[in-house]
Amino acid sequence: MSQLNINLTPQFEKELLEYMKQAKITQKSEAIRQALHEAVEQLKSKKREVDFSRWLGMGLKAPQNPNPRFKTHDDLWEKDKED
Repeated sequence: MSQLNINLTPQFEKELLEYMKQAKITQKSEAIRQALHEAVEQLKSKKREVDFSRWLGMGLKAPQNPNPRFKTHDDLWEKDKED
C-alpha cells in the first residue's frame, strides 16, 4: 500500500474531524479514504450535461453545395409530392 503525507490547514482539519464524528470514524486516514470514495461514487452517478454552445454557427461556416439537387426547399417538397 502506498503512503501519502499531507499538511492539513486548520479549516480542513476542523471539517475532517466533523466528518469523522458524523461518520463515526476514529482514524483520519480512514476518514479521508471514505470521503474520497463517496466523492468518486457521487461523480460517477452524476449525469453530465452536454454543452453544444460552442457548436452554434459552425454549420454556417461550412461551404455551400455549388450544385444543389434542389434550388429551394419548395422544390424539394414538390418533388416528394410527385412520387
